[in-house]
Amino acid sequence: MKLSHVAVAAVLALSANLAQADEYREDAGTTPSAGSMAVDLVVVRPLGAVATVLGVGLFVLNLPLSIVQGEPPSAPAQRWIVEPARFTFSRPLGQME
Repeated sequence: MKLSHVAVAAVLALSANLAQADEYREDAGTTPSAGSMAVDLVVVRPLGAVATVLGVGLFVLNLPLSIVQGEPPSAPAQRWIVEPARFTFSRPLGQME
């Protein structure tokens, strides 16, 4: 078994445990656990940054079509750029909402 397979399995197991712990945490109303903060910092935030960059690319590809059709480009910009950027950069660490 390769090291990458072990790493992927460990991340999946950790995220499953964190998801279960988050359900209990929501009932208690406490701060995020250190594990959920670590997964957020190492896995979720980089994926959010990639989603933001891909959204910018999709927006740029869609922009000429929006201009030709006479539609305002604000809706795709909101969906593809602003939402992933807010999720990645402005929410507190460990809060997946």
